[in-house]
This record gives sequence, C-alpha cells and structure tokens, in this order.
Amino acid sequence: MAAESLKWSCAWLLLWLCVRASEAKDTRASMDDDILLPYAHGHGPSHSHRHVRDCQSVIYGNNTHESWPSSNHNGQPVAESKIFVTNVERSAKWVYGHMTVVHDPLRTVSVVEPGGPDGCKMNRNVSVKKTAKAARCLYAQNAGFFVTKAGKCLGNVVSNGRLVQDSGGVQNAQFGIRRDGSLVFGYLSQEDVLDQSNPFVQLVSGVIWLLRNGEIYINQSLEAECDNIQETGSLRYFVDVVSARTAVGHDAEGKLILFQIDGQTEVRGMNLWEMAKFLKENGVINAINLDGGGSSTYVVNGSLASYPSDHCKSDNRWRCGRDVSTILCIHERRCQPENCSGHGECVDGHCQCQKGWQGTACDSLVCQPPACGAHGFCTADGCVCDAGWRGNNCSHECLRGFYGDSCKQRCSCVNGGSCDPVHGHCTCPPGFHGETCEQVCALGFFGVSCAQECRCDNLCPCDPQTGSCNATLRGDANYTLQSAGNCLAKQMFTSWIREKDAQRKHPYLAERTWLIITLTLASLLSASLVVHLVQACRSTVMSHFPERRDYSYVPLTDINGASSRTGDAGKSRGENFGLEDSDSQDEIWSPGRS
Repeated sequence: MAAESLKWSCAWLLLWLCVRASEAKDTRASMDDDILLPYAHGHGPSHSHRHVRDCQSVIYGNNTHESWPSSNHNGQPVAESKIFVTNVERSAKWVYGHMTVVHDPLRTVSVVEPGGPDGCKMNRNVSVKKTAKAARCLYAQNAGFFVTKAGKCLGNVVSNGRLVQDSGGVQNAQFGIRRDGSLVFGYLSQEDVLDQSNPFVQLVSGVIWLLRNGEIYINQSLEAECDNIQETGSLRYFVDVVSARTAVGHDAEGKLILFQIDGQTEVRGMNLWEMAKFLKENGVINAINLDGGGSSTYVVNGSLASYPSDHCKSDNRWRCGRDVSTILCIHERRCQPENCSGHGECVDGHCQCQKGWQGTACDSLVCQPPACGAHGFCTADGCVCDAGWRGNNCSHECLRGFYGDSCKQRCSCVNGGSCDPVHGHCTCPPGFHGETCEQVCALGFFGVSCAQECRCDNLCPCDPQTGSCNATLRGDANYTLQSAGNCLAKQMFTSWIREKDAQRKHPYLAERTWLIITLTLASLLSASLVVHLVQACRSTVMSHFPERRDYSYVPLTDINGASSRTGDAGKSRGENFGLEDSDSQDEIWSPGRS
C-alpha cells in the first residue's frame, strides 16, 4: 500500500513539474500587440516586374536593382556593432538603436529560417534569440515579413545557397548576396531570383527601397509596391508612421550595414523617411526596409540587446520579444557552402581545396573541358582517358602490344597479330587464325582468316600466307605432311594386301557351284556321246543295204511266224515289189504293228 501511494505521489509531482515548465516557457511570450504590416490582404503588389521597370526613371534604364561588390576584409573582428541614441527632429525625442558593420558579408552573413532549416516549410515562428543561438550568431536581427496568425514566411527566401521559397515574382524590395559576393538591392523578376549563372546564396524580401545609389527612393517605391491598405492603414501610412524599424544596406566599401531601432507604433521610433535620411547621413548607398513594429529585435551573442514593443503574455507590465520569421545572422567566417562542396576544408571562412579542385567553393575542377579532348573526361586527378587512349590529354593511342584502360593490359596476340587498343581482340595476319593467331591455316587453305582455298595441281598444299604453290612449308608443316603421307601410304598398302588375301581365300565361285557346273557339263558330254553312238550304229546297219539305205530290213520269216511260207512269200514279194518300192519310205516296221 505504501508503494502504491509513493507511485501516485511521484506521478502528481511529475505532472506539476511539467505544468510549471510549460508556464515558465510561456512567461516570456509576447502578446503580438504591436502589429505593423504593409498590406491587409496577402503580401506585395499584384502588378508585374514589367510595371516596375516601366514606371522607374529613365536614368536607370531597364535595371530594376543595383549590384555592388562586397568587401572581403579578412581581419578580425568580422563585424562591429555600435549602439546609438539619436534625436528625431520633428518630435525632439531620442531614439535608441544598433548599427552593425560587417566587413566580409559573403562569408559571415546568412539568412536563417525560423528555428533553423525547414522553419519556413513548417510555418514556424521562433524568437530571434533562439534562432540566433542555434545558428551560433555573433549578432542577429529580424529580417523577412510573415503572416502573423499562420506563421508563413513571405517573399523570397534563400538560405546559405538553398532556395527555400520563391515568391513567384512579387515586386517588393529585395536584399541578396550572390555567389560571387555581389550585394543586390531592389526589385527582381522571377528569372533574376532563379538565375543559376551567378545564383543567390542569401536572399530575403522587405518592403520599400529606402536608398538607391545614395538617394532616398521612397516615393518611387510607393509607386512600385503600392497595393491594398493594411491592418494599420495604407502603405503610405506604413511609410509615415513612427515605429520600431529594421533595415539592411551597404556603404561605399561594400561593407554590409545592419540597422535596428527600438520604438512603438505611433508612440516612438522613426518613420521610413527619417530612417532613410539617417542611413544616408551615415554613408549608406543602397538600403531596404525589413519587418518592423513588434518584430524589430536585435540579439548579441545569444542575448536580447533591444527593447521590444510587444507586451508579455504573463504580465503586460513587461515587454517580450516576438516570435518571428527569418533573421539576418552575422557569424564567424564560414565557407559557402560550409563543406566546400565536399572537395575542400573551410579554414577561417576560406575553402582550401583538395588537389584537382578550385574556386571559392571548391566546386570547379582544375581540369576543364576540352582539356581531355574527345577521348577522355576531366576528374580531380586530371584527365581519365577512354580505353585504348593515353597521354595527358588522351590524344595518343595505346602503344603496340597494350590495350584497355590506361593502356595497362598486355596483348596476347602471336605470329605478328595486332590487337584492338580498346578491347584487345586480335587481328591475325594472312596465314593464321585463332583468338590469339596461334594457329596456322590448315593445309589447302591460305590468306586472311584462312578463307581462301589453294589452287595447286594434284591438290598439293600452298603457302598459307600467299597461296603460292611453289612454297617451302614450315618445318612443322613439312613434318605434318610427311607424317600424313607415311600414314596414308601404310594405310593404302595394308588395304591392298587385305584385298589380295580376300581374293585368295574367297574365289569368285563356291565349291558347290563348281561341282554343279562339272556334273552338268559331264551330263551334257554323256548325252552327246550316246547320241553319237546311236548315230554310229545306225550308220553301220545301213551300210548292209547300200541301195536302200532308207529302209529297215525285217525278215519276213519273223513276220509270218513260219518258214513254210517262204515260197509264197517270195512269190508275193516278187509280185508286189513294184508297189512296195513306191512307198517304202513310209513303211518302217516296228514290232508293235504285227
């Protein structure tokens, strides 16, 4: 139970501390009751830059702004701030303020967003004291105008080389520092603001160009910047009313002048005519008016040095500094940009560039085109040549036998082959081929890429380079050819022997075939012999009957079967002889006819 009670006690104590811290935080908050705005609706006039140019005096030509080279004094201190108290003639009242002279504006003056980077993007309003402390400012004062309720930054803002916002060409008086150190005051077109040939590294918008070339320029500014009435009256009223004021300008030496006076609207302070006159008397050449009234604040080394006109929220008997928009910060020398573009080191506001880089911001190479010609490009180390090229300006091809980046790779081509200086590919001479030209043309071919065929008699090989048939081949080729000839001769001789052996072992006709043929021929001879014997026998028989060689003789006794008939038969044969003789050629007896 005791532990639970202690837990709740700690919780209540923590809550009370948070409330007290919140109250303490708000004790110095202002009531924003001294409002001095030039316009009631929006900010700036609605007419164009051309209108401003056409309405100005002809002595200025088409130039609507003035440029002045800034001082670049390297000594210490970087700035000198003076407190002044002056008497205003019309009212016989004394005015208290600060005038700060900056000896090296380019490297010691910055436009800082409220609370730091992205303050305008987030619509923050922060006191000059807090912003100056975070930015390590030696001296600081409020700068640009802003929307009182919403906190939005107004006009053009460039902070340390970064374009924070572009007003879109609204024609109000501007102050800026270009990259080359030129101080710019006056009216700028949108093209002027966005110009990158010599861009702004610092830029902020004011209202009313107070001094132009040493002369008061308020009337011309009223014509250029007038528009609608604002919360405390017209733009003319804004110019004429006494109040706390802030301004920025430069002298003849190019030193930047920051100006701030204390006051309260319609009670004390200066109007713009009095401020312009005071600045002119103190040697200021060009100057513009910045946000004033309750916004006018001056800080030295993080401490409030001015007397604000706004009452404090916690106790209206006291005065508190207002949360504002952008500020002008004077600091120790810084390089622009602070990191010297990543190519150098900032020493006392000067960039000491690394090898190969040059310029106040170390943003330019020492090697500049076209130093490296068509076959290389510039780097911090000088020219870097394309593959296949060498030399200080990349104008020479790689030496024979080398190729690639910086010509450091050796070619592998042999037999007189040349390699491409970029990729190292070999180009072979006639008679050779292969990736490194290591192979001689095959026998029977010659020329570039061994693409041509030899035309020699009997298919003899030719010179692999020229194609000549009267050629003595290389030792290797001769050995190869001799070996091939020996091998071929052996193969031919072996084949011939095998064919002979095959013919001996395998006659044209088989044994069986020879046997059949022999028997057939024997049969034919036997048949022929029988025929001849028959014919011979017949010839013998016929030789007994020379007169009737056409008849076969058959004894009648055999025919008639008895010898008793011999006499009759003889008689009969004698009687019929004449008839039988007539057709004896058709009557050949044979036993089958009895």
